[in-house]
Amino acid sequence: MRLDRFISKNSLHSHQASRLIIASGRVSVAGRVVLDARMEIDRFVAVSLDDILLQQQPVHYLMLHKPAGYLSATSDPLHPTVMELLPAPLRSLLHIGGRLDRSTSGLLILTNDGLWSRRLFEPKTKLPKVYAVRTALPICPTTSARFAEGIHFAFEGITTSPAELIQLSDHEARLTIYEGRYHQVKRMFHAVGNVVTALHRESVGSITLDPLLSSGDFRNLTPAEIQSAN
Repeated sequence: MRLDRFISKNSLHSHQASRLIIASGRVSVAGRVVLDARMEIDRFVAVSLDDILLQQQPVHYLMLHKPAGYLSATSDPLHPTVMELLPAPLRSLLHIGGRLDRSTSGLLILTNDGLWSRRLFEPKTKLPKVYAVRTALPICPTTSARFAEGIHFAFEGITTSPAELIQLSDHEARLTIYEGRYHQVKRMFHAVGNVVTALHRESVGSITLDPLLSSGDFRNLTPAEIQSAN
């Protein structure tokens, strides 16, 4: 939002008066006087008028080691949710980026920066998402080639982007996908006649689940991890 529009929306001053107020040096952004009424600001930067704080909302970026059995939801009457693993004051502030199925474990991102999380998880960004997979049946030798070609999902009328499968044992593999569609990994294995029995997300883009995080624990993302999605 432009600074002059922000001032007019968050004070008793008109849009025209707001421009004059800014030009007179009465407005500070992030602690510095700003004279440009056209400056674009976001909802996390501190804005003051005559030393009265009009906006100061902290931004949060968290990684959570999601346990299996928890829903990626804010609340549920039947099952525990990932929000219950966070301190109560944070629960109403955050949303979940790149939700995981209840039975899936691993890296989950929570933030109040919606633009940032969309860049991280929108299919069109093509960021790699790496999963450890265990299957009910032995993984067919042709599975890697099938996934590299893309799997057609008739319901959506789309074909998945080429995915990379590294087989670790008869029933275990590491799969890298570049989208994150609804139940994508499980549906891909179903398409080749197999069933996923355990699924664990290891990384999204350059953000890798911290090996020091026990299941159910969380930490703040580092500046480098946050910047990797910009």
